[in-house]
Amino acid sequence: MPEQQNIEFKSSWHDDYLKWVCGFANAQGGTIFIGKDDNGNTIDVPDYKRLMDDIPNKIRNSMGITVEVNLHEENKSHFIEVVTLPYSVPVSLRGRYYFRSGSTKQELTGASLNDFLLKKSGKTWDDVVEQRATFDDIDEKAFESFLKTSENNGRLPETVGLTFPEIFEKLRLTENGLLKRAAIILFGKDPGKFYPNTFVKIGRFAKVDTDIQFQEVEEGNLLSLLRGVLNQLNHKFLIRQIEFEGMYRIEKGEYPVPAIREMLLNALVHRNYMGAPIQIRVYDDKINIWNEGTLPDGLSIEALKRSHSSKPRNPIIAEVCFKGGLIDAWGRGTIKIIDTCKQAELPEPEFSERDGGFLVSLFKNTLAVEQLKKLGLNERQIKAIEFVKVNGKITNTDFKVLQNVSKATATRDLTELVEKFELLDKVGQTGVGTAYILKGS
Repeated sequence: MPEQQNIEFKSSWHDDYLKWVCGFANAQGGTIFIGKDDNGNTIDVPDYKRLMDDIPNKIRNSMGITVEVNLHEENKSHFIEVVTLPYSVPVSLRGRYYFRSGSTKQELTGASLNDFLLKKSGKTWDDVVEQRATFDDIDEKAFESFLKTSENNGRLPETVGLTFPEIFEKLRLTENGLLKRAAIILFGKDPGKFYPNTFVKIGRFAKVDTDIQFQEVEEGNLLSLLRGVLNQLNHKFLIRQIEFEGMYRIEKGEYPVPAIREMLLNALVHRNYMGAPIQIRVYDDKINIWNEGTLPDGLSIEALKRSHSSKPRNPIIAEVCFKGGLIDAWGRGTIKIIDTCKQAELPEPEFSERDGGFLVSLFKNTLAVEQLKKLGLNERQIKAIEFVKVNGKITNTDFKVLQNVSKATATRDLTELVEKFELLDKVGQTGVGTAYILKGS
């Protein structure tokens, strides 16, 4: 029997293993076998009689919990089984909290500890009362605008004749007349007054993250951020393609507006508001949106590409956004992003967990470096495509100089880009006059 999420093998006992017991108690429970090697083979515990008394006493004295400690014998060798059940209340080891995640033991600190303690108490971050706030901190115009735009969705509770505090109570934004954190995030005049990192950073980058060309910061409540960030992207960060049909001028965005809007809404609704601000990075051929907070337990990256259950980090914020018609409550946000990109004939978006957060990437075309790597191009071929994107064409001589390779290697790589990957077209006469351009140019 191999080690797994709820099983640990230890050849002997060390008091450091109290951390594992604490981690099991705070997660789904688990068992530590003392006197077994990594493969589960019994290797005997000579001091088992003493440990049968010491282990339960140390656990009770250091954590205030009880565990089941059993002695077993196998082929005249002894091993001890320490069974820890999951606890509904948080368990600490000398003031420190540990959690079993997968097959590892983690110490909880900062935002992760805060989330853990709230979860154990039956609350989420947005469900906590903000003692410092009053209704003077609420932007009434923003809330009135929300009510007006929500009328046609049929999801809001009846609000006719009700005061703002009464509507807030119906939306579960107050408790005993006091505002919750969700109310400040959604409709506050200045959420940053209470939670410093509620803003959104937007940066325009060249090819590398160290080369930032310009940046902006948007502040405000969730609704104003949604509007303000989209305006910033539309007018300053993205180049809009202009087309003409007859006498009419049509502006077409680089990326589907519904996909950008859904990405931003997902980040605003599901982010960790005690962590770093949302960060949007705009490049020549892609756009990234990152928000702090990893995926909920049981939800994988692959699951995001199909219908999945909704597991919001901030359920009250999510519920109000749903009732206001801003989001879908059925876990279809990521599917909408994928579908709108497909309809716009763009590459499939990428979802990933990175730096303690969740990252969504949209690609402007199939010639983005990430897309070329997916296709299987080698580094020389990727550089060749980048060269063509800048210069309009590449010759065999250009390729040899650029890559410092032989004529045969240049010919082979360029031929693959034409015939295998179908990214370039070969033009001109055979020999010196031959050039390669982007397919369809």
